[in-house]
Amino acid sequence: MSTTTTHDFQAEVKQVLDIVIHSLYTDREIFIRELVSNAADALEKMRLTQLTENDVFGADLPLQISITTDENAGTLTIADHGIGLTRAELVENLGTIAHSGSKAFAAALKNAGKGGDASLIGQFGVGFYSAFMVADEVKVYTHSWRNDGEHLVWSSTGAGTYTIDEAPDQVRGCRIVITLKEDAKEFAQPHRVRSILGKYSNFVGFPIQLNDELVNTVEAIWLKSKDEITDEQYKAFYQFTSHAFDNPSYRLHFQADAPLVINALLFLPEQNMELYGMGQMEPNVGLYCKKVLIDPHPKKLLPDWMRFVRGVIDSEDLPLNISRESMQDSALVRKLGEVVTKRLLKFLDKEAQDDAKKYQEFYSKFSRFIKEGVATDHTNRDAIAKLLRFESSLTEKGEVVSLADYVGRMKEDQKAIYFQVAPSRNTIETGPYVEAFKSKGYEVLYLYDNIDEYVVSSLREFDGKQLQAVNSNEVDLGDIANDGDSLNEADTTSLCDWLKTSLAEGVEEVRSGKRLVNSPALAITPDGEMTPQMRQMMKAMKPDEVEAPKVILEINPRHEIVRKLSALSQSNADGAKLIAEQILDNALLSAGLLDDPQRIVARTEKIMAQLLSKA
Repeated sequence: MSTTTTHDFQAEVKQVLDIVIHSLYTDREIFIRELVSNAADALEKMRLTQLTENDVFGADLPLQISITTDENAGTLTIADHGIGLTRAELVENLGTIAHSGSKAFAAALKNAGKGGDASLIGQFGVGFYSAFMVADEVKVYTHSWRNDGEHLVWSSTGAGTYTIDEAPDQVRGCRIVITLKEDAKEFAQPHRVRSILGKYSNFVGFPIQLNDELVNTVEAIWLKSKDEITDEQYKAFYQFTSHAFDNPSYRLHFQADAPLVINALLFLPEQNMELYGMGQMEPNVGLYCKKVLIDPHPKKLLPDWMRFVRGVIDSEDLPLNISRESMQDSALVRKLGEVVTKRLLKFLDKEAQDDAKKYQEFYSKFSRFIKEGVATDHTNRDAIAKLLRFESSLTEKGEVVSLADYVGRMKEDQKAIYFQVAPSRNTIETGPYVEAFKSKGYEVLYLYDNIDEYVVSSLREFDGKQLQAVNSNEVDLGDIANDGDSLNEADTTSLCDWLKTSLAEGVEEVRSGKRLVNSPALAITPDGEMTPQMRQMMKAMKPDEVEAPKVILEINPRHEIVRKLSALSQSNADGAKLIAEQILDNALLSAGLLDDPQRIVARTEKIMAQLLSKA
């Protein structure tokens, strides 16, 4: 009497199979990940069962996963010595979708359409059906862990029905034999299967044998205690997972139970490949659930500016194999990313304080990412700002200071954190803008990077202190003690009016300045106008559309040149105008606003000719 029984698939299963077989062509390799994950789950259940049950079928069988390829037959076999299935469980687990969201899952697959995302197949716990993306036929040979279990084989072509029959001499567990479609024969090639296992299943907690060779040789050390792992093991793991040859600059290994269960092992590399013209880095922190890879490069997990971070984040709170599309909109994944980001920022801040020299070396290579974070990551801006480092008027060249250190040594009467953006330290220190700040003992931060302007405009304040450019129109340092003679108020006003008239094409306003000590004048961009750095960038992109600037010219009534210019404007207007134009151009040059430096050469020759004519 035959024991073969034929069954119809549940309606939702038929929907799933129809879409899987006829519509999903992308990421078909994912079926190996799904079947290996199922096998690992079965082995874990068996491991737990062995702790409580003495009477187990095949008690001596090893808890491992065996994969066999046969290119001649065009088959792939995935076997485990897990808990196995009874006849009833075959019907329940392989013939129906018990998940309450099965209809939604079928609808999601249907909406994915032709060429859709095959990774959706694992989202609702029905990863077994992914085999039909590549199979003409699937056979599942099984024996339950119970001694009195049946020896069975489940068979289907995915056409709407399946059969269950007796199959003598089965060992405990499940052995899935996939007869591959003609266009899927690549999955019978050992190197192809090895590549997929290395990508998705390298850290599965049970041995995986491919054609009798162990393939998962690297431990999931992120689940181990830090005390159990050596520096060499950390280094080897970093190089393996990151495909890197350098050493990590920093590593953060932590476990958390709230608000989510998290096991994370993160590395900050030694080399910034973007500095070598290698293009923008891709996110490279793998997202795992119980050691099974969900996404090797999740773009929405950590902020984009953290794309240089390497490592692994594993959270058992995530739905196994959550799809990449739903991951981007998942509140759970966002929360996971927020928790890890905050931990990493707190870690880096502490490391920077504990070993400033080491951090400065790291910062010199990766500062662009941190500055990008300040400019783009509004949520974490204050924490990222703690990681910024700049040279200043109180440091030697090459030495840097944090914003926290700066605030800690501000003068009692100091109103703001002062900075200047310029191409170099020499440009700042030979220019006119920091003179008054130095005379009052106010520290000035020196910002040389093009992105620095975006950084300070985004940050605006730190620790309750406003950031203010030394060349801002709003700077007010009050009275500054200066030795020597000065133009009186009437002569100063008269000279300012004369300069405004003489330099009408280049200035919007001329006024007496209090921030000058050793220089005759300086130029300031009016409120609402582009800063010099922004203007230079716009001019580089659209040279014909950026007009010559009209500036506010501040003069120093105590400077010898200004005092003599006042007298010369009364006795020799033409000569004075030449000097005035030269003062303005010198100020524009110091401000980075002079579009035509050649005109200085021509004017200097005129001035020299006038002087020589009197010799």
